[in-house]
This record gives sequence, structure tokens and C-alpha cells, in this order.
Amino acid sequence: MNLDALYSELTLKTNAKLVLVVLDGLGDVATREQNYLTPLEAAATPNLDALAKDSAQGRMIPVAPGITPGSGPGHLALFGYDPLEFQVGRGVIEALGLGLELGHGDLAARANFCTLDNKGIVTDRRAGRIDTAVCEELCALLSSKVKKVGDANVIIKPGKGHRFVVLFRGKGLEGPLTDADPHREGLPIPKVTPINPKSIKARKAAKLVAEFYKIALPIIAGKKPANGFLLRGIAHQPAIPTFEERYKLRAACIAVYPMYKGLAQLVGMKKLEGPQTIAEQFERYLAEHNNYDYFFIHYKYPDMYGEDGNFAAKKKAIEDLDAALPILLRKRPDVLAITGDHSTPCVIKGHSWHPQPVLLNSSCSGSDKLERFNETGANRGSLGVIEAKYLMRLMQANAKMFDKFGA
Repeated sequence: MNLDALYSELTLKTNAKLVLVVLDGLGDVATREQNYLTPLEAAATPNLDALAKDSAQGRMIPVAPGITPGSGPGHLALFGYDPLEFQVGRGVIEALGLGLELGHGDLAARANFCTLDNKGIVTDRRAGRIDTAVCEELCALLSSKVKKVGDANVIIKPGKGHRFVVLFRGKGLEGPLTDADPHREGLPIPKVTPINPKSIKARKAAKLVAEFYKIALPIIAGKKPANGFLLRGIAHQPAIPTFEERYKLRAACIAVYPMYKGLAQLVGMKKLEGPQTIAEQFERYLAEHNNYDYFFIHYKYPDMYGEDGNFAAKKKAIEDLDAALPILLRKRPDVLAITGDHSTPCVIKGHSWHPQPVLLNSSCSGSDKLERFNETGANRGSLGVIEAKYLMRLMQANAKMFDKFGA
């Protein structure tokens, strides 16, 4: 029997409240330079530590050993979807998060403004993390000049900071395509190609993207520092079962950044708009507590500072969440999981393959008798090292949502 089918067969409808708090990029590695501590270990986290004493801990592999995940696979795994089975382009996720409705034949790309030198070499992939207002001005300029490429309409929508979305709406388009992003400085913007070169629709889409670059790059060539852009996750929206169909749970998302709202919307979660700080996000959870069964609460900053290689800032971001945690605990959920979608070690300045720590708290989770929530403690926890796609099933089990299997 298919394992997901078995879980569905055993699932019981209950009144339990489940909360997943994701500190994006939480995991890290200990190095000599930081006195063999990770930011989570170096942080002062009295509230997480108090919770740890009554919780189970472990480490989670987002995709498979040695594979570095993007945010899409990392979160889909946390939601209980096998990231190898459900592959979703980052552009689709970002477009949904920004409120764009995707239809059949729409191709979406996640975009970054970047800095190019006079030879077209990428010198800063994030254009100095320009302000959102600057991004909005640049997107408005591009939108006014590029309304159509070939037989496809072009929709450009700004996100936060240096991020935006490009949507190509036409007939006969399909992804996924390779990225128009070298993924590091010192290289030119690569030409996109179809992942499946046999796909006529994907070949057409690749030509469309190349033409878009030819038209759009000259428009912002004189701007500083954002005189170029990178496209990645270029894809169309796939079919995917909803969260409620899989788990019999009404789910809500409380996130700030569009991509994570898009991930939640992709699986049918309700986006709760408005809150910006983590304290405001937890307050929104309190206000909506009776309206939903499951809450996904996303916190971006550990990942952001990990990518900057800023150990002190990542440590401080973790401390800020810890300080706000008592707000959430005013209405303590029946099951609370706290983890990351992946690791973002400061020494690597990017996502990595290292398993992220996870804490699971419920009336029946038991105590691993650990004094703190961190990588060292998680290595000793009763959850062991598991695939992230099973976290959702463990949350259901702790919520007593499964009937017994067999006689």
C-alpha cells in the first residue's frame, strides 16, 4: 500500500491545534572561529530552553543526504509533501505569494535585481539589497516599457527588497527552464535552456525569456546599483493536492515574505495578511486561534543573516524570536513544532545539506531531558535523524489524529 494512502486511511478528525514555527535557515555548523558554537547555541534563548525540557528533539534531512535544498523543497517537505515527488518552480511560489493568479499556460519566474559591470559580469547578485521602494520604481519602469514579448503578455510585480516576479502569459509555454542566474558573483548571466529539451513548449519559453532579456536589460542599464536582473525557478504551476485534503486540517499561513505565502497558498492554506514583526505574527495567531486547526508561522531573518555570513546578526534574530515566543504560548497549541526549512551556515553564506534541528512539543511528546534547543542537543534527541517529510505525520500522531494500524 502507498504510505500516504495508509496515513489517509488512518487519519481521524479531531479538535487539535497544531502550530509549525519555521526559523528559515535555522541550522548551522560549529567552527573554531566561533568557539565551536552555532548561532543557535550562542544565542540566549530562555523561552526555547524552557520548552525544550518538555519536548522531543532531533535533526531533519530536507530532501536526501548531501542534497542542498531550495526554500521550495524545504518547506514542501515540512508540509509533508515529498519534495522529490512534488517539484514546484520558485517563480510559481513567488507569484502566488504576491497575489498573482496563475492560469494554464502561464510561466512564472522569481527575479532579483543585480549589479553588472561593463562586461556584463554579475558583481552583486542582490544589488546591495536595494530598498523595496527602489524595486517598485524599477518594476514600474520595466512594466511601462515591456508589456509584451512575442505573443505573450508580460506582467512584472515587485516583491520585498531586491526581489520581484516576472509572469509570461501566453499560449504554448511550459517549464521548467534552467536559471538565468550564475548563483555567484564573477560570472555573466547564463542563457536559459529547457530542463526537458524535447518539450516544444519549453523550447518556446526559453526563446521568450531570451527575448525578454534583450528588450529589458537596456532599459535599466544606466541605473545604479540595480542595472541588471536574474531570473530563476522559471516554471508553470503543477497539480498538487491541498493540505486539507491530505490532513483534514484547516490551515493558515502567517508570513511576511511573498515566497512563503506562495508556498502556503500552493497547498491551499489561507494567507493571513498584515503582521510584520514576529511578535505581531504571534499576536495574529492568538486572534485567529479559533478559526483554523493548523498554523504555519514563518520567520525569515536567520536565513538572511546566514547568507550574509553575519554570525552575530543571526544569533540576534534567534534571540528576537525567543523573546516573542511567550506571546504564542498564551494559547499553547496541542502540538508545537519549531525548526528550520534547511540550514544556512554563516561559514557557507548559503543553504546547505546539513540536517536542521527540530523541537516537537505535545502532551505525549515526552521529554528528552535536554536543557536547551540547539544542534548539539538535537543530536541526542529521541526523534533521531529523520526526513523532513515525516514531521507533519509526527505532528498528527502527537495530536492523536491516527487510528491504530492493524489488529
